[in-house]
Formats: sequence, C-alpha cells, structure tokens
Amino acid sequence: MIMTPLVHLLLLPLLLSIAAGKDLEEKKGPFENTVLDVSEGTPVPYAMYQFQVTSAGVNNFRLSGEGKEDISISNDGWLYLQRPLDWSRDNHYIIMVEALADDEVVEGPVYVTINVLDVNNKAPYFNQSVYTALVREHNPAGVPFTRVFALDKDDPETPNAQLSYSLVSQIPNRLHTPLFQINPETGEISTTEDGSQMLKAREGILYSKGADRSIEALKSKFDDYCPQPKLPYEQNPFFTCVQRAEMRRSNVDPLVDPDFTLIVRVQDLGGASETALSGNTEVHIVVQQNLWVNPGPIPVEEHLRETYPLTIAKVQSNEPNAVYALVQKERELKFPFQITEDGDIHLTEELDREDKDMYILVVRATDNSGNEVDPPMEIHVIVDDINDNAPECENEESVFELQEGEPVGSEVGELKAHDADKEGTLNSLLSYTIENPDGSPFSIDAASGRIQALRSLQRRDQQVYNLTIKVKDPVFSTNCKVVIKVIDVNNELPLFEKNDYGSQTLAEDTPVEHTVLTIRATDADDPDSGSSRIEFHISAGDDDGVFAVQTDGNGVGHLVIAKPLDFETASTYDLKIDARNPEPLMTGLVYGSESTAVFSISVTDIDEVPEFSSDILEVTVPENTTKGSVLLTVEAKDPEGKDINFKLDGDTYGWLEIDKVSGVIKTKGKLDRETLETLTVTVTAFETANREMHSELDLTVRLLDVNDNAPEMINNQAFICMMKPEPVIIKAKDGDSAPFSQPFTFVLGSGKSQNWGLVRIDDTTAKLTLRKKPTEDKTYHLPITIKDNAGMGVARLFEVRVCNCTELGYCYMPPGRHGHIYGTGATVGILVGTLAFCVIAFIIVIRRIDKNKKKAKNEEDERMM
Repeated sequence: MIMTPLVHLLLLPLLLSIAAGKDLEEKKGPFENTVLDVSEGTPVPYAMYQFQVTSAGVNNFRLSGEGKEDISISNDGWLYLQRPLDWSRDNHYIIMVEALADDEVVEGPVYVTINVLDVNNKAPYFNQSVYTALVREHNPAGVPFTRVFALDKDDPETPNAQLSYSLVSQIPNRLHTPLFQINPETGEISTTEDGSQMLKAREGILYSKGADRSIEALKSKFDDYCPQPKLPYEQNPFFTCVQRAEMRRSNVDPLVDPDFTLIVRVQDLGGASETALSGNTEVHIVVQQNLWVNPGPIPVEEHLRETYPLTIAKVQSNEPNAVYALVQKERELKFPFQITEDGDIHLTEELDREDKDMYILVVRATDNSGNEVDPPMEIHVIVDDINDNAPECENEESVFELQEGEPVGSEVGELKAHDADKEGTLNSLLSYTIENPDGSPFSIDAASGRIQALRSLQRRDQQVYNLTIKVKDPVFSTNCKVVIKVIDVNNELPLFEKNDYGSQTLAEDTPVEHTVLTIRATDADDPDSGSSRIEFHISAGDDDGVFAVQTDGNGVGHLVIAKPLDFETASTYDLKIDARNPEPLMTGLVYGSESTAVFSISVTDIDEVPEFSSDILEVTVPENTTKGSVLLTVEAKDPEGKDINFKLDGDTYGWLEIDKVSGVIKTKGKLDRETLETLTVTVTAFETANREMHSELDLTVRLLDVNDNAPEMINNQAFICMMKPEPVIIKAKDGDSAPFSQPFTFVLGSGKSQNWGLVRIDDTTAKLTLRKKPTEDKTYHLPITIKDNAGMGVARLFEVRVCNCTELGYCYMPPGRHGHIYGTGATVGILVGTLAFCVIAFIIVIRRIDKNKKKAKNEEDERMM
C-alpha cells in the first residue's frame, strides 16, 4: 500500500511519540467533552490526545472552532499541534470535534477545551525608560514621593508575572548610606530615615511672600550685602557666580542635572529565584528646598510683661503666595494666637501655666482656592513656669495621734502641702520648719514634712500640742496648723459581749448583702482614739470569703453575705471572728480568747435548675456534612444530682436532632449554606421529674461553604438590532461564597458561534458581540460555559435574536408574519383577559337586575299606599 504525504503528516505525531518513548495510552480516552493542558512553546508536531469511538465505520474526524490553524486531527482521532502555542496570544481554545463515517456525522459533536499553560519566557519591563521626580528636604521617611511601574506579559495569575522592585544603586553615594528605599511590591520610592535627615537642596536666596524675583531684585539684594566700592555687575565675579547658581537652582532639569540618579530593577517570580527575568530603569531626582519647617516647640513664659500682640515664631510655605490660617487642635474657649499673611505667629495676651501648660497650634497653607499647598503643621507652644503661687496646706488643721510612752524618734505623721507651680522645679520645691521651735518636743524634716517626737511623752503632762509649721518655696511661704494628741497607751483589750453566738440556718438562695448577725464588743481605752477603735476580722472558717463583717469602728459589727451561698459547695460554716485595735498593744500584752467569738451557719438546699458546663455553644461545619453526623455533645448536670433530659427548639428547617438523654446533637437533614448561613437553636436541659426546672442555652451552627452551585446567567435571552448591533451584557451569579464564586470565567462554545465574541468585563459580567454585521433576522442559541473561581461550570444556552428594530430600539415584527400564532404567555394573557371581561359584565348585569327589582318594588308600595 502506498502512503500519501497526507497520511505521513497525520501519522507524524504518533511516530514522534513512539520514537520518544511516550506512554500514548495515557493520552487516549472516550469520545466526550475533554479538557487538555498544554504548555506554551511546546515543540511541534505534538500529539495531545486520541479519541476512542464506539460507532462502527468511523474513518474520519472533523474539527471546527477556535485555533484551527494551530490544531489538527488525524483520521484515527489523534489531536495534535501544528505550531507552538503562545499564552499571550490566546490562553485557551475551544474546538468542536465530530466523528464521521465518510461525510456523515455518527458521533458528537464534543467539545475540547485546551488550556495554554504559561511559561516564564517574557521579561518584565518598565513603562518608562527614565523617570524624573522631585523630593523636598526632610521628606518624612517611608512617605512615597514617586513611583515606578513595570509590566509583564506572562500570566498574571502565576508567579511568572509576580513582580518585585529593588534599588540597584544610588548615584552619588559618597557616604555609602542609602538615602532612598523602594517598596518591593508597589514600586513606591521614599526616603530612608537617614535620607529624611541628610537630603539637602542646593543653596539659594530666600524670598518673602510676594517678593520680586527678577534680576533687578537680585542686584538689589547683592548691593545690601556688598556695599561700595563695587564693580559693574557683569564684571563682578561674585555677582555672576550668585546669578548662575540662582538660575541653575530655579531652572534645574532632572534629566540633565539631577541631584541623584537611582538604578531600579524589576524581577519576575517575586525576585526569589535565580532564574527570574528582569528589567531596569533610571530615576532622576532633584532635591528641593523645604521652607515649611516646624519652629516648635516654642517656649513662652507665663505672665510675660510685653506689648501684645507679640511675635513668637514664623513659618514660611514652599509656595511663595500661600495663604496662612491658624486653628487650635483642642476645643478650648481660649485661643490667644493669630497668624499674619507673612506667616508671623502672634501671641495676643498673657498666658497662665496653671490654667494650661501647653497649646497645640495647627498652621495650614493654602492657595487662593483653598487647596493645601503644604501639609498641615502642628506646633506646640510650651508655657514656662514662673514662681507665682504660694504653698497651700492640704488641710486647714492636720490632726495626729501619738501614744504616750513611745520612744524618742517615734513618727507622729507627715504634714501634707502642695504648690501649684510646675512640679519638679525650684518654684514648687517646699521646705518645712516649726515656728518657735524652742522647747517643742517635736522636730520636722525640712524636705518631707515628717514630724517626729524628741522625747517620750506622757498624757498626764500634756494631752494636746498645737504647732505652727511654716511651708515655703523660694519666694512665698504659708503657715499650717498641726494638732498632736497624746493618747493613752493601748493597754486594754477589746471584749466581745459574748464569745459564742450560737448557730443559724440559711437557705442557699438567701440574697447577697443580707445581714446574718449583729455582734458587739467594747474597749476600755481612751474613747475616740486608735487604742479604743475596734475592727472585726473573720480569721477562720471562711476561706472563700462568702461572709464579711461591716463595722463603723465603734464596737458594732454586722455579719453579711458577701458572695452567693451554694449548698453543693459548702453546707456548713464555723466562723471565728476577731476584734482588734488599729493601734498596737502595749509591750507584753497579747490578744486572747476574750477578743474572739465563734458562730456556726448551716446552709439548706433548694431545688435548682440544671447547669450547663459551658456558657457558649458554637460549632462550625461544612454544609455538605452527611446526615447522621455528630456535631457536638451538650453537657449539663443538676446541682442536686437529679436525672435530666435535653430538647432542642427553633430548628425550623429540620436540620438537627438531639438525643434527649446523652445530649448528642446530630444532623438529620441536608444542610444548605445558601438557605441559611448561621443557624441558631435553643437547647433546653430540664429535670426529668419536673420539666419546670430547666435552663436554656443558644446553640450557634455556622455553615462553611462548599462548591455545590455552578454559576448561572441572570438572563438567558437578549436581542440585537441588525442596523445598529450593540454588545449584549451577560451577567452571572453563584449561590456559593468566596472562593467558590466570582471571579467568573466566560467561555463561548465553538461551531455555529464563530461569528460571536465573548469578552469578560469584570468578575461577574461579560460582553457578547457580533464580529460581522448581521444580514438576516435570526435567533441563535449559543453555548456559553461560565466557570467559578474554583473551575466549576456547566455549559448553558443563551438565546440571542438578531432582528430589525423600531426607532425605540425594540424588535419589529412585520404585519401578517406569525400573526395567527401566539406564545404560551400571550395565550394565557388573552384567556385571563377574556374571563375577567366576562366576570365584570356578569356583575354589571346582576346589579342592574337588582336595581330594577328594587325600583319596581318601590313603585308597587307607593300604589298600595
């Protein structure tokens, strides 16, 4: 048998595959819709797939659709490439294959989707070969002042187009310190911390607002600094030097005369691979002078005796004709500041540090239209303190107690005084002295105000001492009164009225703050002194602090419930209560049993509701959880140990069930997140013998989405006017949530769809267009596959009618054409309209008959009368 060149060509991919030792069996499959992945640039010819047909007599295949010039099929069903694929040219193809017996279709059509896989064969490139930028001195570190931008023609969904920016070099770099940095993800360029401090603009002449900047003005300034004798300006080397520098600074061109040049590199693969491809560009930077410099913090002395308004600072915008405005940051009634049109900040009146020690001013610089020309500047005005306040005693009279017989040096107390001047300065530094100290049995520490006894005092000698203490700062002084009482030594013990208060029974639901018992004790020491004051303490029998004793210090105490009682935790309490003085006992005296009382409490049980082991019940499960799956086990117990059961309420969808004994909650129906994302039901635990004793707790079941919905077209019909074919917008929706919904991929089937184009607009819409102007009124049924972000999709038909249109843009149907045929909707509409008309007519007739009957009856009644 002689093989024709065509047969040789058709068998070539098969022969090449066999020669390469490839496993062709893996590339064979049934005659059905197929998806193939092929890397771009794959050498040709390349065998991709062989269809296996079951019909007898198949001797040929027919191929149609996208990419016919790149893809062919042999007579025995081998699908192969004729030329290498290019992802940037087309990232997928959809072709239709039909199996033929001679020229008759016996199987198919089926659709083959060929996804072109991108390989990293395109280097990234910048959209400009050279960038220029201006940056001001003291530009905040990390705040971008320019940006570079690069592109990559590889697949943006792969690392092949993931770009990373970096700085290669900075010219000049005399100090070997990076002054600039670049964001590797965005390409934004900003100054480093060093750059923010070290960048300097070219020096030049400063001009005030509205000042003349002509050559004549420059000559005038030069004359002010260089008086006679002088040369003509053109012959004066100093003037010509200044003139050239000023002209160079005013007309600097970043491309010709930059201060810095940055070499920027961009790499794909995120810059993390040695095989990453790269591109480069230059950024020419000029540093501009920044006149917008914060003059603060500004110190101003309080109560300054000056002529107001007083200039305290000056600001100057980078815009010569800026308009200045001054506002206060805090909402204060008093704001004694203003700003002039030249940027001078004035203080309008005296300040008082004791009223406010700092003001925050915000200066804005705008153009005549109110647009900001410089960022708002926040200036702090610090009010410096002067010594304008005298010391003040904390109390009009300070009273201290000291037991008689205390040793020399015993502390009496500490006098409290303060000064309103600034803390930590000499203006508020206080010193203490006793007026007329001769013969006084006390001394005072000059720095702290601590008073001590110089000898052991006896109550019989003197019971009360009155002192005058002078408190002074470097300028002012104040006298404070001090009373020192010599009290009896604590040589008497507090005594309970009885040492055993018996017992009492309390129900466990007795409320907190309930007074259980009143106790009393007495002390024979001097009244109204620390030696006779009585404090009560529970020293044993209540480790959890369920009870407390409230007292006023005069020997009466109230035992109260401080925390809820719980029979199951503790059913009895044997309390030990001590009576104590705040003053220490005299040496050798100790507290005994007479200063202690006991009291017993019994707690009775009450029937309490069951208690859940957790205050929150939450569970998160996928919506495709199978029927009968255990979600969680609810745990609860009865405080009295009684049997409990569970029930579940609020499940209107019938998705859950609970075992009444074990508390196990299972699924009994199909869960659906698209119906309800979060289900909240009520779990009740109740005593088996008494359902009234129950507790409730909400259970929240959150459903996680699974990809169980394919995208659908919101509308599956449209029309296009023949004379003015406009694109049709196709919008899709998906019941799932991310990542199983949008962005959608729209794919138009091949075959009869070749004259149509489908382009995605955004994540949920696409645009359907006619490639050629239509010539006939016709209805098309186009197969469109919409896939979600996870690749799930189903081919659906989209009906498009191409028609002649009226002037209003609606399809026009000529008279007589299909005039006797109505659609189902129209037929139903006519039938309903007819029935409605009949009903209305029937009602009118009945009403008229009734009216005539009434009229006849009235006439008959009149005749009878």
